[in-house]
Amino acid sequence: MRKVKLQLQTSLDGYIADKDNGMAWITWNQDQDFIDEANGLIDTSDTIIMGRKLAEGFIPYWKELTAKPDDPQYTFAMKMTDTPKVVFSKTLQESDWGNTTVANGELRAEINKLKNEDGKDVIVYGGGSLVSALIKENLIDEYNLFVNPAILGKGMSIYQMLENTIQLKLLRSLQLNCGIIMLCYQPA
Repeated sequence: MRKVKLQLQTSLDGYIADKDNGMAWITWNQDQDFIDEANGLIDTSDTIIMGRKLAEGFIPYWKELTAKPDDPQYTFAMKMTDTPKVVFSKTLQESDWGNTTVANGELRAEINKLKNEDGKDVIVYGGGSLVSALIKENLIDEYNLFVNPAILGKGMSIYQMLENTIQLKLLRSLQLNCGIIMLCYQPA
């Protein structure tokens, strides 16, 4: 059975966006260690899942970078574009984005269907509402959190729907030279 792996950037106090939905606080001077970790995670997966709101910016952004082979993120952009994507939406019925399908069904059933397919693992990049629902339903098998050296005080939390405590087991941690700490957990 495939695993569902969450990968996202977070502030030290657990926010994925500031109070204005901004991300200027993210450490943008990402070093080779960060790039290697991000590439390593996508390489273990052959499906990307995300919510509609994230997809609207995410998919076109990475597609645009595939036309810039000199960009440092070109290789990652190619992976983002080439990897099949599933966008979870209550309003979108079909996708105009290449290599993308839309899932409208009940979340647990859709995730279990993906987990039972043949292939590599499934990676989740967000957005906030989808990730919150996945956490609430205990559908994430591995949490890969890139903790940025920033404290926001207020913002968007991925834990907003959580009703019960989820105990986690640390699988790995890594301090990156750019100041980001990578933490990898699985449910205990």
